[in-house]
Amino acid sequence: MNERHVLGISGGKDSAALAVYMRQTAPELDIEYFFTDTGKELPEVYEFLGRLEGFLGKPILRLNPDRDFDFWLQEYNNFLPSPQTRWCTRQLKIKPFEEWLRPALAAGDIINSYVAIRSDEDYREGYVSGQENLKVHLPFRQAGIDKAGVHEILDAAGLGLPDYYRWRSRSGCTFCFYQQKIEWARLLEEHPEAFDEAKRYEKNALEHGSPFTWSHGESLDQLSEPERLAQIRRDHAKRVERLRARKPVNILAGEIAEDLDEVYGTSKLCVTCHK
Repeated sequence: MNERHVLGISGGKDSAALAVYMRQTAPELDIEYFFTDTGKELPEVYEFLGRLEGFLGKPILRLNPDRDFDFWLQEYNNFLPSPQTRWCTRQLKIKPFEEWLRPALAAGDIINSYVAIRSDEDYREGYVSGQENLKVHLPFRQAGIDKAGVHEILDAAGLGLPDYYRWRSRSGCTFCFYQQKIEWARLLEEHPEAFDEAKRYEKNALEHGSPFTWSHGESLDQLSEPERLAQIRRDHAKRVERLRARKPVNILAGEIAEDLDEVYGTSKLCVTCHK
C-alpha cells in the first residue's frame, strides 16, 4: 500500500497559492501537481503555469482527457454546457482526475488530495468521493487563510497573479458561461479570436436546438453589437460607482479580480475549474 499526495492546479490564484503554501509548510511531502487541460484555456493560464512550475521546481502534470470539448459537445447533441447542465466540468475536469487515480485507488493506495478552499468560503465544498482511501484536505480553511492571505502568499513568492486578472475575475475556459457581461466584452477586446470561436460554437448549438447561449438572455452576436457593448460598459461603471459610494475607502484599488468579486459578488462556481 502506497500513500500519495495530489494537488490540482486550475490556473487561478487560490490553487497556485496553495501549491506555494504546501511547498513551504510541508516540504517533506512529495506532492504531485496536476492540471486538467480542456484545450480551451486562456493563453495567460499557460504562461502562469510555466512560472509556477519554476517556483515549485517540478513539472505540473497535464491530465489531457482522451476526448476533448468538441467530442463531448457532439455527445451532448451540440447543446452548450450551462449552470443547469455543467457537463464540461464533469467530462473535462472531474472524469480525467478520477481516471488518473482509479488504478491506485483500486490497488488500495491512500490518496491525499489538497483543495484550495479558503477560510472565507464557508459556502464552498471540495470534491466528494465515495472512495474511503481518497482523503480530501482543506489546508487554507484549517489555517484560517482568506483571500488577502492568498494574495500575500503569491506576492511573497514573487509570482503575483495571472495576467488575466487585469480584466477577468477567475480562470476557466475562454467561453465559460459563468462570465459576467463585462467579462465577455473584455474577452472580445483581449482575445477576439477566442470570442469568435465561442460565437461559432454558440451558433452551431442554436442551430441544433440548444436552449442555452453562453451569456444569459442573449447571443454573443447580440452582445457584441456596438450599442450593446456600450450599454454593458455603462452598466458596469454604474455598479462600480454604487459600490464606491457605499464604501468610501477605495477598495477597488488594485487588481481587476478584486473589482469583479466586489461588484458582482461571488457565487457557487465549479471548484474544480475556478480555484
